[in-house]
Amino acid sequence: MLRTQLFYVTNDQLCAYDWQRGHLSGGQCFGADAAGVAAFARYLAERAALPAYLLTDLIEEDFQRQLLPHVGGRAGRGLLQRRLTQLYRDTPYRAATVQGRESAGRRDDRVLFCALTNPSLLQPWVDALEQRKVPLAGIYSSSLLSAALVGALALTQPHILLVTFQSGGLRQSYFQNGQLRFSRLTPAIDRDGVAVDVAGETEKTRQFLVSTRMLERGEVLHSVVVAPAPQVARLQPLCRNAPETEFRFVTMERACAKLHLAEVPALADPLLLSVLGRRRPPSHYALGQRARFYQLLLARLGLFAGSAAIAVFCLVWLAANIWGIVDAARSQAALAAEAQSYEQRYDAIMASLPPQVDKTQNMKAAVLIERMVTSRAPGPQTMLAMLSAALEGVPDVSLVQLDWKVRLPENRAGSAQPRADNAAAAPVSSLLIGLPAMPPQSLHVEAEVLLAQNNYRAALDSINRLTAELARQPRLTVELEQTPLDVRPSVKLAGKAATTAADSKVKFTLNLSWIP
Repeated sequence: MLRTQLFYVTNDQLCAYDWQRGHLSGGQCFGADAAGVAAFARYLAERAALPAYLLTDLIEEDFQRQLLPHVGGRAGRGLLQRRLTQLYRDTPYRAATVQGRESAGRRDDRVLFCALTNPSLLQPWVDALEQRKVPLAGIYSSSLLSAALVGALALTQPHILLVTFQSGGLRQSYFQNGQLRFSRLTPAIDRDGVAVDVAGETEKTRQFLVSTRMLERGEVLHSVVVAPAPQVARLQPLCRNAPETEFRFVTMERACAKLHLAEVPALADPLLLSVLGRRRPPSHYALGQRARFYQLLLARLGLFAGSAAIAVFCLVWLAANIWGIVDAARSQAALAAEAQSYEQRYDAIMASLPPQVDKTQNMKAAVLIERMVTSRAPGPQTMLAMLSAALEGVPDVSLVQLDWKVRLPENRAGSAQPRADNAAAAPVSSLLIGLPAMPPQSLHVEAEVLLAQNNYRAALDSINRLTAELARQPRLTVELEQTPLDVRPSVKLAGKAATTAADSKVKFTLNLSWIP
């Protein structure tokens, strides 16, 4: 946790404390005059980089609770700001806290408005912080912060008057159902130097609460006094219970134990400062432009945190890469050793074998060529599959004879050329084994078609369906060489249409050409 500065401001002085790692230290005080403010400015000269939290304990602090229509969003915030401006025009230190809603009627919001009505008491200290560019994180009210004491002490009564002895005097804060309604600060010593009467001041506060109808007549006000043990022993005989007032004393030792403070102070100031140091709630009073140095500090810390995260990521990435390099080097060494062992075994096996007919490289090349020829050499399977698929749709046609050939270009070696008896045989073309590409292929098909009662039209239709099915195959050319009925214009047709003949079969031939 970062080291911070906590300032406790009263009407007469400002006390500066340090908060670090859950411990409160320091306590140097400066008077509320020109010399004290100048000394405070010098005090800040070497501590301008530390964030500051300002806790006020002033007499001129006003509290009002009003009912406002329940409005949310931007309109609700605007309504609160307008009401704050109407109530407290002469001070910038004002705040509004929504404390719930009414249970009946239109269920209006219960809003507590508070403000420091005399900003001149606080302004010199704020100006000194501005002059030294100290990052001011917030301005807080000891009355609003005392709600944490009520929670820490487990005070559950519906009407509680928390009485604490602070630097500014005797602070009396009234809580209704755990929510602050009113707070009053009385000097601890009157003009004659006599200590304030706690019982008398409690009765005055009770009468005020009854007169303003914060407390109904007949309701019991539980006054909880927090003081050191010796002071509690002196106050108990003076504070006697009444029908509408009950006193309860809490020693400072018990309160410090609840808040986990090691040292027991004489006043409640360190209690409130420890609550502020541990929880650091949002500022009670709006800072406006006075918060710009704190925002710059947060931005700087964010940049530092981002840079640290990037640096950690880079270190992790670098470590992972180094580990990968080391692991790769180990794997490479293992693979090299394994390869060397295989080489040694290979050499040993080759040395034990008898003399070879040919070199190993030539044998490997022959095997590769054989595999290539097997996978690329032309064969009739593709064209037969095309023909079989076409015959599935024409059951009247049956095959008689097939003649499959590989067609080579005329200028290729190995093509059909006449040669002399004593001439050497021409070399076989590499196209016959599919190198560098598979050659065109042809298939001569002799087939028969069923001729029912001299119905040549039906036979021709079957042949046409077969040729149409074959023509659909990609890169396949179909040529009808001979048909059962020669319908060329130059040929004479002869026959008897009325003659009834038995079913027979007639032949026809097809020439198929396919380019892979």
